Amino acid sequence: MNDQSGIDSEKPNGLHVAFIMDGNGRWAKARRRPRPFGHQAGAKRTREVVEACPDLGVKYVTLYAFSTENWKRSRAEITALMALFRYTIRKTARDLHAEGARVRFIGDRAPLDKKLIKLMNELEELTRDNDRVHVTVALNYGGRDEILRATRKMAEAVKAGELEPAEISEDTMHDYLDTAGLPDPDLVVRTSGESRTSNFLTWQTAYAEFEFTDTLWPDFGKEQFAEALDKFGLRERRYGGV
Repeated sequence: MNDQSGIDSEKPNGLHVAFIMDGNGRWAKARRRPRPFGHQAGAKRTREVVEACPDLGVKYVTLYAFSTENWKRSRAEITALMALFRYTIRKTARDLHAEGARVRFIGDRAPLDKKLIKLMNELEELTRDNDRVHVTVALNYGGRDEILRATRKMAEAVKAGELEPAEISEDTMHDYLDTAGLPDPDLVVRTSGESRTSNFLTWQTAYAEFEFTDTLWPDFGKEQFAEALDKFGLRERRYGGV
C-alpha cells in the first residue's frame, strides 16, 4: 500500500474542491512585470482561498502547484518557483497549523531539491493531526505519472506475493495512488479561460464536476470561490445513472 505523506487508508467524507491555478504569467504580463511577480501574487491568493474553505463548507482542497510538464519552462522561472515554494512553506507553516489545516504533498518528490523536500516533510509532520481543513498540494505532479508509479508498486507487490492479480480492484488502485485516504474531488475549478485538465488527478476526477472561469488565478478570491460553489450546488450528479 502507498503510504506516502502518512495518508490514512480509510476514505473520509466531505466536500472536496480541486484547483488548477492558471494565469499567473498572463496576470504579470498585463502589468508589464516578470512572470515570477505573477507567481508571488498567485501564492498570496492561494493562501486566501485556503483560509476561505471552512467558511464555505469545503473540507478538502487540492492545489495544482507544479506539474511534471512544468520542467519545460525556463530555468530562471523554475528557480524562482522553487524558491517561492520554500519561502511560502516557511512563512505559512505555523499559521496553517494554528488554523487546524492538515497539509499533504502529492507527486514525485525525487527531482525536487533536498531543502524543499525537508520543508515539505516537516510541514506534513507538523500538521498531521489537524482536521479542520485538508490541504493537498500537487508538486511535481502528473496524473499519468501517478498512475504509472502506482501500477509499478502494485506489480512489485504481486511479484513479492503480497497481492493477487485477481484481487486488484478500484479500491486497490485508490490505495496505491498518492491521494490514498482522500475523497475524490467533487468539483474542479480551472482559472484563466483554458478548458483542459492538463494531466491533473486523471483517475480521481472521473466523475467530478468542472468549472472553467476566465478569471486569472491572482484575481480569484473568496467571492469567485463562493460563486463556483453556488453553480456546483445547482448541478445534478448522476454518476452514470438516470
